[in-house]
Amino acid sequence: LITGDQVLDGDVILGLASNGIHSNGFSLVRSVIDRTGIDYEDPAPFSTKTPFGETLLTPTRIYVKSCLNAIKAGGVHALVHITGGGFIENIPRVLPNDLSAQINGCSWSVPEIFKWLAATGNIDSKEMLRTFNCGIGMILIVEPEMAPLIAQTLKISGETVFNIGHITAREDNRDVYIHDHESMW
Repeated sequence: LITGDQVLDGDVILGLASNGIHSNGFSLVRSVIDRTGIDYEDPAPFSTKTPFGETLLTPTRIYVKSCLNAIKAGGVHALVHITGGGFIENIPRVLPNDLSAQINGCSWSVPEIFKWLAATGNIDSKEMLRTFNCGIGMILIVEPEMAPLIAQTLKISGETVFNIGHITAREDNRDVYIHDHESMW
């Protein structure tokens, strides 16, 4: 059973790419769409080949098989599904009280739909990271020595993997630091 109690200072944070909004933040998405007057049948402003509604209804990516393969490889200390609450509320659930997650906000490419939502809805980066997955649907916190093997295992399983940060001793009361979050957009 992976509970997060084995997470240690120095562990690596691997992020798995999402394939869209998944199932979170739709109240905010609908609000932005209502303000713009865009019809769901219109081409998405960030992808003219796909209607807006189809883009929003892309089924949530399921990570079970790839994560089970990573667990079998060894060295996985925690798994975090980035759902409602985004990075800010989900990552702390697996962290011991004396540790924090240091995330490099520029370590992955934020999909265009999130950039469009941030710009069109005038949503600041902290709210985006609190509401949406912003392109990272699952996080694995792993032993540093095992990170390359786990990343390779995940890639073989069909995942796009990013090294997005590491775990450190907590310096104040914050669980998650997202560095360069303003430049993500």
